[in-house]
Amino acid sequence: MTNNNISACLIKKLRSRTGAGFLECKRALLKENGNIELAIDNLRKSGQLIAEKKVNNTTNQGAIFSKIQNNSGVMLELNCETDFVAKDHSFICLGKDIILKALEKKIKDINQLKYMFESKRTDLVLKVGENINIRRFCYIEGENIFSYLHGIRIGVLVSAGPLNKIILKNIAMHIAASKPEYLNPENVSSSVFKREYEIQSELARNLKKPPHLLKKIIDGRMSKFINNISLTGQNFIIDPTKKVGDILKEHHSYITSFIRFELGENILK
Repeated sequence: MTNNNISACLIKKLRSRTGAGFLECKRALLKENGNIELAIDNLRKSGQLIAEKKVNNTTNQGAIFSKIQNNSGVMLELNCETDFVAKDHSFICLGKDIILKALEKKIKDINQLKYMFESKRTDLVLKVGENINIRRFCYIEGENIFSYLHGIRIGVLVSAGPLNKIILKNIAMHIAASKPEYLNPENVSSSVFKREYEIQSELARNLKKPPHLLKKIIDGRMSKFINNISLTGQNFIIDPTKKVGDILKEHHSYITSFIRFELGENILK
């Protein structure tokens, strides 16, 4: 079929159905002699090839998605290459589709989600011209779960015992702002403790204090370090005179678990 036989109307129709660019649609229609269904298949195949070519492109932009339903909570980090694509309607719809499907089917394995949405992911790669990556996913269950999103860049899921939603929301906001790595001080791993202890011991030696004073200084610094990286040991952002653990005791409750995602963290540019 010649170029003259591929009408602008047919190209527009293919674009509306696939989201692909004008030239990609025109090439696909020419290759399939104007058959729009075969052209769609052609574009999907091309989309897979494009996705494979772009798989090594850095994806440190995107959005965090989270939702709670029927005592289950999910959170997802969906990445792309630019913040422009992160605001694209199709990108946002893909993120929402993934978390809704995870809740509906109670899917806990990210590899299962990747398999289920690979076709839609590659279709979106074709449409936006960027690599798209389902990077992280988590699923939690509990009778008292709260989800907090700070824009699209930070997300928190927290599961608690009997605790009113206002306090639970405040704790979720605290987690978003204060970045605790552990739930309680006693949960800090021995390797993390040992590494920090060696650093503080070396710093303390430079103070040229008596051994008994050095021990107190090191112990004090270690206590501060452990509390700073533990949720219950941190000063509560709403009332810094109290620790998060104090707030929980006042309300006769506890935190079962929490997860915090920050967009692009630990991704090398």
